[in-house]
Amino acid sequence: MRALRPLAYALALVVMPATAQPQTWPQKTVRFIIPLPPGSGTDLSGRLLSERLTERWGQPVVIENRQGADGIPAVTAILSARDNHTFLLSFAGIITFNHLLHDRLPYERADLVPIVPVVDNFLGVSATASLKVKSIADLIATARAQPGKLNWGATAGLPRYIMLALMKSAGLDMVEVGYRDFAPAYQDLNQGRLHFAATGVPTLVPHHRAGTAPLLFVTNRERSPQAPDVATVREQGHPDLTFEGTVGLYGTRDMTAEIKRRIAADVTAVVADPAFRARTESVGTAPRTGTPDEFAAAIEEQRANIAVIHEATAKRQ
Repeated sequence: MRALRPLAYALALVVMPATAQPQTWPQKTVRFIIPLPPGSGTDLSGRLLSERLTERWGQPVVIENRQGADGIPAVTAILSARDNHTFLLSFAGIITFNHLLHDRLPYERADLVPIVPVVDNFLGVSATASLKVKSIADLIATARAQPGKLNWGATAGLPRYIMLALMKSAGLDMVEVGYRDFAPAYQDLNQGRLHFAATGVPTLVPHHRAGTAPLLFVTNRERSPQAPDVATVREQGHPDLTFEGTVGLYGTRDMTAEIKRRIAADVTAVVADPAFRARTESVGTAPRTGTPDEFAAAIEEQRANIAVIHEATAKRQ
């Protein structure tokens, strides 16, 4: 009879109510909150990722867009949930420069834990065609020849710091034009009222192809698949202006180590798939693999670089 006990125990587990059995993560729908609007490169890449993770995890992975206010509403949403099933898929600015833009934040940088990188957004600078500027060297020469007479605009966050870094490194004197809504900036750029614009490459490419506002450079380490003819700042001799628009997943600091490891491993497997690369590149992003430690180090590098630029800019004001 004793020999049958292991079998009887196994049978008991089979008929045991589901609530009494140990369950693994995830136990319900997983939410990825994105601080950008539907249709953005980050949003589209996130939806591609969610499709693949839904297959892997056996639970729905849904995208929720909470755009605006430099990602603050999205951050507060995951901090309010704290359920180990709600995560942030975001640009690094929520950690690297939001504290420089806002006197008070409803969160601390330590509240957010980097889990794993997912994609890089491509960032670049374009010039109005009438300037006949084709490269970063042309930009610097033209601006130096006309101190204080040329202007520029940038979307908030990293693109703005890219322009400030360029002006600092090259000693340029140009006037910033602020836009509450950046959509009119493209018309100003095409018509010559705005001389330079810094933002995401996908929104600059149509004007580059039309010849109304050539794209001068991208700040990433590699060329954009949407504009392979445009060299990087590193290729043009300015490696100090390399900035990656890295997007990744973040959790809260009370997230368990096991869940962090699980998410990092599964996301890395998806991102490394050539099919995922092909689909993300078609929407203007590039897959980025890396460990949690490498992701955290990249964020810290960006934070340190931006802090230097911010301090230098503040001293000139």
